[in-house]
Amino acid sequence: MTSSPIAPDTSTPQSPRPNLAFRELRGQRSPGEFAAAVRRAAREIGERVSCDARYIGRVEAGEIRCPNYAYERVFLHMFPGRTLADLGFAPRSAVRGRGARPASASADPQYPYDEESDVRRRAFMTGMTGSTATVAVAALAPFGVPTLPADLDRHPARAGVGAVEEAIRRIRLLDDRHGADGLYRRASAPLRTAFELLDAGTGRREVTERLQAGAGELAISVGWLAHDSGRFDDARSHYAEALATARMAGDEALEAHAFCNTAFLARDAGRPREAVRAAQAAARVASRLGSPRLLSLLALREAGGWAGLGDQPSCERSLARAQALFAQGVSDADPEWMSFYGEAELEGLEAQCWSALGGWDRASVHARRAVALQDPHFTRNMALYTAELADDLARAGHPDESASAGLRTLNLLQDVRSSRIEGMLAATARVLLPHRRAPGVSTFLDTHALSRRSA
Repeated sequence: MTSSPIAPDTSTPQSPRPNLAFRELRGQRSPGEFAAAVRRAAREIGERVSCDARYIGRVEAGEIRCPNYAYERVFLHMFPGRTLADLGFAPRSAVRGRGARPASASADPQYPYDEESDVRRRAFMTGMTGSTATVAVAALAPFGVPTLPADLDRHPARAGVGAVEEAIRRIRLLDDRHGADGLYRRASAPLRTAFELLDAGTGRREVTERLQAGAGELAISVGWLAHDSGRFDDARSHYAEALATARMAGDEALEAHAFCNTAFLARDAGRPREAVRAAQAAARVASRLGSPRLLSLLALREAGGWAGLGDQPSCERSLARAQALFAQGVSDADPEWMSFYGEAELEGLEAQCWSALGGWDRASVHARRAVALQDPHFTRNMALYTAELADDLARAGHPDESASAGLRTLNLLQDVRSSRIEGMLAATARVLLPHRRAPGVSTFLDTHALSRRSA
């Protein structure tokens, strides 16, 4: 047989070479601490990367021979004057399937072409047959995953895992910037694809476990899009699907996440006692995971339920527990999906608790802090906290300040579509109606009415 001109398959390298240069740059910081530094550096230059301890471990182990363009920009920003070679990475041309393709080749110009998982994506598109492959292409394309030609990868299930995990990250990234309303319908297709691939079987336990976790996390992500766009019944169904997947797989991290979102949904849907129970169930599972930040968020979910029940003492105890756990800092055990949970979110959720208890002045103090602390890069959350501030100020009897915050929210909603935030602004407008004669309030009410007509 004559030799093929195609380079030999290196999708399963014999022994990745550890990246000692990158490990040296990490120094005495833990992988989790270094990942947090990477995320901070990304925000400084307007990038968004989902870096966690696992990613750092893969780089140091040599599994990631060359980072994608987003990570490249972040790393070169962190270590000015160095090249990728100085950081221990291989040239792009030396990595199979990674020609020197420009970042503009991405299907979505906002998100650079992800060369790291190029091979996995192509195999996901072609490792399934018939209508399932068509669904895969249609499912992932709206989230910046390009339609790619056939690939001869011999491990389609493993490739599918990578594509599912990437779909989760892209959905979360788009939601952070633009809100849920325009994403929910498009996100249902990749979810179906993930479960179809899981049902098809993989033959390898490790791959099956990753795929179960990915399908469950994707169900939660799609459930959140339904939740934030006001489709509570759909959200409840997706969260239940994730919870069932977690329990069948014995995946405690996924189970805690599903319960966490169920508690949040129950609070927003007017079922505060269910919110308390779901948050407590999540905390019982999460207590074995070693993440104080996760337990802090779950304490806030419980506090929201107590606030909805009007139980201020129980709410305050949960808030104090959330703050104490948050103060313990980040850890390697923090889940990747919790990248949104920082000081701004802590303040924002406490503001919502005091709002539910009718403590408007106290709520506005925390909402103001949330706005001040929030990275503007996360447009959806900035709009959310500003809308919360506007409502709290209106109910606390500060109409001019409320109208000013309301106008800022309307400006942010030019790039964000969230039924939840729009509903909050509509409620604020109703509270401000008696103050219409005030110039600032009048401007807000007129602008708000115009925005609703043009929506």
